[in-house]
Amino acid sequence: MATDLEIARAATLRPIGAIAARAGIPEEALIPFGRYKAKVDLPFLRDQAAKPSGRLVLVTGISPTPAGEGKTTTTIGLGDALNALGTRTMICLREPSLGPCFGVKGGATGGGHAQVAPMEEINLHFTGDFHAITSANNLLAALIDNHIYWGNALGIDERRITWRRAMDMNDRALRGIVNSLGGVANGYPREDAFDITVASEVMAIFCLATSLDDLQARLGRIIVASTRDGQPVTARDLKADGAMAALLRDAFAPNLVQTLAGSPALVHGGPFANIAHGCNSVAATKLGLSLADVVVTEAGFGADLGAEKFLDIKCPAAGITPAASVVVATVRALKMHGGVAKADLGREDVAALRRGVVNLARHVENLQKFGLGVVVALNAFTTDTSAEIAAVQEAMAALGTEAVLCTHWADGAAGAADLARAVLRRMEAGPSRFAPLYAPELPLESKLRRIAAEIYRAADVQVPVSVAAKLRRFEEMGFGHVPVCVAKTQYSFSADPGLMGAPSGHVLPVRDVRLSAGAGFVVAICGEIMTMPGLPRRPAAEAIGLDADGAIDGLF
Repeated sequence: MATDLEIARAATLRPIGAIAARAGIPEEALIPFGRYKAKVDLPFLRDQAAKPSGRLVLVTGISPTPAGEGKTTTTIGLGDALNALGTRTMICLREPSLGPCFGVKGGATGGGHAQVAPMEEINLHFTGDFHAITSANNLLAALIDNHIYWGNALGIDERRITWRRAMDMNDRALRGIVNSLGGVANGYPREDAFDITVASEVMAIFCLATSLDDLQARLGRIIVASTRDGQPVTARDLKADGAMAALLRDAFAPNLVQTLAGSPALVHGGPFANIAHGCNSVAATKLGLSLADVVVTEAGFGADLGAEKFLDIKCPAAGITPAASVVVATVRALKMHGGVAKADLGREDVAALRRGVVNLARHVENLQKFGLGVVVALNAFTTDTSAEIAAVQEAMAALGTEAVLCTHWADGAAGAADLARAVLRRMEAGPSRFAPLYAPELPLESKLRRIAAEIYRAADVQVPVSVAAKLRRFEEMGFGHVPVCVAKTQYSFSADPGLMGAPSGHVLPVRDVRLSAGAGFVVAICGEIMTMPGLPRRPAAEAIGLDADGAIDGLF
């Protein structure tokens, strides 16, 4: 069986100008990066802002397992299928982070015959957006320490610097460091830390900003430290916002690529959904909606993470409303939620499947709480049996939705045609009744408790006294109206990655809260989740290299 990389290399790609023409983007609006990828320039982006908007379909998934689900693959397959059926469709995805590419998850360009290309370039340096975001983040860090070194006119309390440096790589050694060692010439030694770039506030701002003016304004609102009398110090106070915006200007233009079937795809921005808001850029999504009848986009990890944040953070911020949603599952993953070991997933086990399908049911029910119509995409594997497939479809019928078997990995657009028809039926059944889970005026702790109770089915939220005090302080500073972005494990509805299925009655432990004033939300860090991941025992990097012809080998 051919690998994803072999399938991608065997495909005949079209010049990016032809893909742009198919999407309705004129050649003069393209900034080419080689033959097969380009940025869409900012003047065109501005001109499209007033155009009518298409319909938005959100693709999410069950709680991920080592068995795999295929959410990005399904997003691409669905977009290809809608185009094949004659519905003008664009796909909007996040850019892959180098951390997972060299860690355990691998790339994020889909798989089989449902991929975006050029696969190797997108998964690695692409158009340099992540490097620009990292540079802007670290420029701000350098300006903070430089300001203190040259007299500290703002009176920054070195003990209360909250801004962290960033890099787009998993490196647990950087979770806690001491910087400025080596003497007076190197500044004041202090404890510091790194976040992975996709968890940085600059990444969140980049993905939520609606224009360059909005981008710079949000950058200026970043709170980096406090003074000795407790007053916030912002990036604008340090005169950092202009230079940061300059570093991000070219990156802010969305990236256009194509699927193996020739569908246009905008791949732009890449926050993680377990430690950030997990959706592609507002700029790319709104551009897609101005160009197509339907935009298919994905949110990271399960619906309890990426989809909840898409619906409670991105949609209100961008003023967009999803028309329908898709939850991706596999028989294999559901059996794993039902207690089957990965080595035994190839054997039929309807009883385990019925135990595990509660995870899928929980995600479907949660999306219905937002007023969304839901279709389940059952991503097929050759080991699936008719009895197992029927058990999933029966469980979903009881929830008023349908589970559609999909073979897009093997068959491309044709393998997702039934899914596309089901999504169209769902959208045509009536207008979206979408509403966020909570109102902006709800207190921050109440918002957190609402998410925990309604989405995670937690019995309580453990909020230490120090964390509650921080939340009250954020409200006193004027940030009580912002949404809450929960950072927790992606593997469970709880904060315990070992609690699979659909646990309820657990307690959500909140370790810390951070104000992202520029992004416009408060991050609640729960359980043992880290904003700088580590590499696994056998990182994927060990299998990646160059072959005799200099081509990349081992990337998946």
